[in-house]
Amino acid sequence: MSSMQRASETADLILNELAPLPTRVDSILEEGAPYPPEPPITDWRPKQKKFFAEGSRIEAAFRKYIHRASPKQKQDTYELFVCHGNVIRYFVCRALQFPVEGWLRMSLGNCSITWLVIRPNGNVSLRTLGDIGHLPQEKITFK
Repeated sequence: MSSMQRASETADLILNELAPLPTRVDSILEEGAPYPPEPPITDWRPKQKKFFAEGSRIEAAFRKYIHRASPKQKQDTYELFVCHGNVIRYFVCRALQFPVEGWLRMSLGNCSITWLVIRPNGNVSLRTLGDIGHLPQEKITFK
């Protein structure tokens, strides 16, 4: 999970509902600006150096965590990431081999669920993107 406070608070809520799970905090999963978006956003223009620093960190997180299982693996495994919208959108673009500059064309609500399936042969599918059906109406937010 991300080391940012809002991710930690969300993780605590999740862990209260699930069986005890091992957790790992990793600062490379923190929110950031992964890549200059196309088309550009008129009211959000981080400095180019921010994309270089944060984008490199988020790409490192993708390479660390998103990969195919060993062909010898017999059972499915699941990884739960509690992180941030920009990181998730970037991961989805990279995993599906979409142009990364399109990461901001997807909208994710806070506390939404995104589910990527990565098979041992390298095939990737997106089962769910930004699902918020588990949240009561009054808890749905986007900022």
